[in-house]
Amino acid sequence: MSDDSARRTSLTRRTLLTATAAAGLAAAAGLQPSHRIPAGSAAATLTPPPGFPAGISLSQQAFRNWSLEIVVENVWTASARTPDDVVTLANWAHEQGYRLRARGKGHTWSPLVVPAGADASRTLIVDTTSHLTAVSVRGGNPGSVTAQAGATLDTILARLEEAGLGLAATTAPGDLTIGGVLAIGGHGTGLPTAGEHPPAGSGFGTLSSLVTSLTAVVWNAAEGRYTLRTFTRSDPDIRAFLVHLGRAFLTEVTMTAAANTRLRCRNWYDVNVATVFGPPGTGGRTISSYLEGAGRVEAIWFPFTDVPWLKVWSVAPAKPWLAKQLDAPYPYSFANRVTEDMSKLLGEIAAGGGDKTPDFTKLAMSIVGSGLIVTGTWDVWGWSKNSLLYVEPTTLRIVEAGWAVLTSRANVQRVVSDFYGHYKSVLAAHQSRGSYPVNGPIELRITGTDPHDGPLLSPALARPDHPEWDTVVWLDFATYPGTPGAAPFFREMEQWIWQNYTGSYATVRPEWSKGWAYTDSGPWTDPATLGNTVPAAFNDWRTAQNTLNSYDPARVFSNAFLDTLLP
Repeated sequence: MSDDSARRTSLTRRTLLTATAAAGLAAAAGLQPSHRIPAGSAAATLTPPPGFPAGISLSQQAFRNWSLEIVVENVWTASARTPDDVVTLANWAHEQGYRLRARGKGHTWSPLVVPAGADASRTLIVDTTSHLTAVSVRGGNPGSVTAQAGATLDTILARLEEAGLGLAATTAPGDLTIGGVLAIGGHGTGLPTAGEHPPAGSGFGTLSSLVTSLTAVVWNAAEGRYTLRTFTRSDPDIRAFLVHLGRAFLTEVTMTAAANTRLRCRNWYDVNVATVFGPPGTGGRTISSYLEGAGRVEAIWFPFTDVPWLKVWSVAPAKPWLAKQLDAPYPYSFANRVTEDMSKLLGEIAAGGGDKTPDFTKLAMSIVGSGLIVTGTWDVWGWSKNSLLYVEPTTLRIVEAGWAVLTSRANVQRVVSDFYGHYKSVLAAHQSRGSYPVNGPIELRITGTDPHDGPLLSPALARPDHPEWDTVVWLDFATYPGTPGAAPFFREMEQWIWQNYTGSYATVRPEWSKGWAYTDSGPWTDPATLGNTVPAAFNDWRTAQNTLNSYDPARVFSNAFLDTLLP
């Protein structure tokens, strides 16, 4: 083995095992920094920022993203206690030539906070999670919730439930800040069935589309400084802030909340994947059949296995006789831990044993099947958040790529079947060459679109020229960090996705928090996709870009990656 090959193998093994170890540690630590050295301490190794505002906590910390692929070991981090602190920091940064990056829980793959390898010497991370966490709920039909940017969905949904309110769909992890979720157009899965009458205020697109007002730190030209400004949905400029990719700093949002519903979630593990993802018109228990019958479905399928994990939610005001009642979220404990056998196989894969991949994926799916039985969670029922939230910080960290396919509801099965067929074909071609580039699952979710007056940069924003495109199929697939051959596989799949879902059939946009714009070097590295394909996929890209630039002309809220994506 050459020195180069040995180094790559060592790095790959270390990356995979680091991710595995981190998953076990995350239960206690979440994504908290590994160290916090107060400014002025003899242990600090960074030069103190000049003229830093008095009264705002400052420390040297590490920034880490979800998959631990973006790690900045030492960067100055401030803890804003109030929205006015953020204003003070923005004006300081403007004067000193620094940039501010809001930090939530770090549950993202894309380089929207800090790019990997970037010079962070003139970057200040602003922690929103320590103090900017206030939540208040207003009852009504619909009601609303007002939350500061650092409040988590766990907290927001718990407070809503206390008031008899909830969200029709939400992200699977709850340990996410609302600021982070809105920045990238976070979403859940689900659509109402044909005969369903959802409560007033229900939303089936991104959470960003539920925002009725927000407060952001913006440049005030008349005063020559950054100030707080509140935007309402009657102000057209709000549309650029609803999904802003980190080109803005929101301090508070108000969102519509509907009357809470009780959901039943049935978990299926007995339908062949070729049926679930089969061609349109073949009949049987397909994705479309579940969508038609219940409206709310998610499919998780590991390659080299025969059956997916199907999660099918339905509205159920009364407890079904056989269902297990849930009084708290995160019922699937088996899916949020790393077993010794999993760690062992990952280690063997990282050491060059790619042929162990089928053993690993079959083990992962067998854990799901046995876990549903042992925990009695194959059929559960309770208030909405208790089954909608199921991904905890202790789950094994994966690298995930994602795209949103806008299409008609009638074409959902075609979208899924096309994707599955091509994925299998490309995977088989790689396998024939002795390459096993993916060992994580495909995850398919289905939502509605955001309204025409919704977030300009939402992947789910409706297309006025295609009113029949009322549905979004979210295509995600994953592997574990450092898996050899992953980037070329992802690049090949992405190029096909952009080319296949076109014309009157469908269109594609990136899922901002995931991987996209792949080359063989990895995600977010293809200049043509970044500069041409992605902007062309949005109706009003230039409007969003110009609006965000007008409220932050000095680009205090930006980084090197965003300077390329949204110049």
